[in-house]
Amino acid sequence: MPMQNIGYFNGTIGNPEEMVIPLCDRSVFFGDAVYDAVMILDQKPFTLDLHLDRLYNSCRLVEIPFTMSRDELKKEIHRLLPLADMGSTMLYIQVTRGTAPRKHEFPADAKPNLIMMIKPLPLPPWNKRASLHAVEDLRFQYCNIKSTNLLPNVFAAQKATAAGATEALLHRGDRVTEAAHSSILMLKDGALVMPPLDDLILPSVTRKILEKLCAENHIPTEVRIITMSELMDADEILLCSTTKNVIYVYDVDGQPVGGKDQVLAKRLQDLFSDEIYRETGVRL
Repeated sequence: MPMQNIGYFNGTIGNPEEMVIPLCDRSVFFGDAVYDAVMILDQKPFTLDLHLDRLYNSCRLVEIPFTMSRDELKKEIHRLLPLADMGSTMLYIQVTRGTAPRKHEFPADAKPNLIMMIKPLPLPPWNKRASLHAVEDLRFQYCNIKSTNLLPNVFAAQKATAAGATEALLHRGDRVTEAAHSSILMLKDGALVMPPLDDLILPSVTRKILEKLCAENHIPTEVRIITMSELMDADEILLCSTTKNVIYVYDVDGQPVGGKDQVLAKRLQDLFSDEIYRETGVRL
């Protein structure tokens, strides 16, 4: 029978609010873990392989010896999918360095732990308009790794919430990086403009899909540093993530932005919606 919330720990499935993990898991002491999140629609995952690419790359970058093969991991994921509710849900996957006595150095004999959860995912409507609150980006220079070390993101998100905004706009001086838990892109002169992927930015799966769709549909793209002043003058600002898909930004700290190329913004949303339908058979 489908359940609202599903938990998984190293092969055991149960209620995530009742399951336990070892107190000496490295993720408890140090946030020594990586994770990814996948949108599930009517028990069908969207872009699962791209998310697994990023998960395994994060493991490689932090040297977690996660030896479970992709096929084995997919088999475990597909044990969970029939238990999920229909509609929109989110699969959360976390790989920790394992269980060991507290010590900063990597433990020699620890075996990685695999944690997964499925929970309801309320998706915003395509016509939702987001507001941003600018926050100095104080994260360290490993932002290309999807690590559970998220305290600066938590602080930024809380500042945005306290300011009445949808999301935090992270910037390093005049350079725009991303949001607390989303990517920030802009439309300018008919092109989709994206910040360069370096160690200051997470390689977004949603962004990757948008790039592919632009290439297939002859929509120009640019990859370059975006300044705060350029962003404020963008034809449109787009916020994108697994949990938001692609939505417009209308306001940054009370200053109206965008609204100059809603035709292209809507086209990108429609193309993204079509991609979701092709893969899952679900029309959002």
